[in-house]
Amino acid sequence: MKKVLGIALIAGMFAFTACGPSAEEKEAAAKAMQDSIDAAEAQMKAVEEAAAQQAIQDSIAAAAAAATTDSTVATPAQ
Repeated sequence: MKKVLGIALIAGMFAFTACGPSAEEKEAAAKAMQDSIDAAEAQMKAVEEAAAQQAIQDSIAAAAAAATTDSTVATPAQ
């Protein structure tokens, strides 16, 4: 009985290790991971570009406000 149980246990261990992911499954998992990385990088690039555009708009607004303030203060009295 012990021999039969031992053989069944060994056969079960071999079957368990043989049922791992196939090459296609590994490739699909790697592709999914790369797709996720690409999507995250694209999103990060879009956020950076939006921040750069916002910084430009803020600089333009600050320059316009400074020009308006300077022109009202620097008016000579006649």
